[in-house]
Amino acid sequence: MTAVIMFFVCLTASGVGSISGYGGGVIIKPVLDALHILPVSTISFLSGCTVLAMAIVSLLKSRSNGVKLQVRTTTPLAFGAAAGGLLGKWLFELVKSGADENMLGFTQSLLLLATTVLVWIYTLKKDRLPSYRLKNMLICAVVGVALGIVSAFLGIGGGPLNVALLFFCFSMDAKEAAKNSIFIILFSQTASLFSALAQHSVPEFVWYHLALMAAGGIGGALLGAALSKKMDNRAVERLLLGLMIVIIGINVYNVAVYGMAN
Repeated sequence: MTAVIMFFVCLTASGVGSISGYGGGVIIKPVLDALHILPVSTISFLSGCTVLAMAIVSLLKSRSNGVKLQVRTTTPLAFGAAAGGLLGKWLFELVKSGADENMLGFTQSLLLLATTVLVWIYTLKKDRLPSYRLKNMLICAVVGVALGIVSAFLGIGGGPLNVALLFFCFSMDAKEAAKNSIFIILFSQTASLFSALAQHSVPEFVWYHLALMAAGGIGGALLGAALSKKMDNRAVERLLLGLMIVIIGINVYNVAVYGMAN
């Protein structure tokens, strides 16, 4: 039963995550944390692998959908996010070594809650706020490093923070931001996976859990690609805002539960 729940959580999260650019980890991680079916560190690792599988399939399916991949600016951002992801992974392992699973879950949930609330407010008001079109590759890389640190530490692959930064720093529309966010997620999650393998910090997990979650990620990417073709930018923005409300609610619950446990 646990494996079935994990599959459908990943399928649903990856479906909406591929459309919105959230990647799915920002939903998978807190939902599985709330269900308490696996240790926090294991969920972080499996969620990252699922998001990586989703990102690969999503980008392959979206090659001919007419939405631009801003290679010149997004590539240094993606490489920066990959480098930042390694730092974020190191910070995660540092906190993990000095705290139990409940404290780790509480810290991640609280930070994810704060991040999501801020991004929700920005997305709601972004049309009345200034935005930019950054072109300096060094600045793009530095922004990517900051993004990668936060994303890897939280185990979410980027999520709402990616999309908000693409709105703010590059003046992208919702569908452009979604596609470029998935591109960034691909780099950061690949770096995170290789880092875990190189440092022998992969937590214990059951292989069929990984297989089912990855299958859910791939299925979600295919479903999301089909649905995205029928949605305009306004519909994607409404999806972004709705998802953030759900994520905020889940993380409020997780913060309360982990807080009582501590």
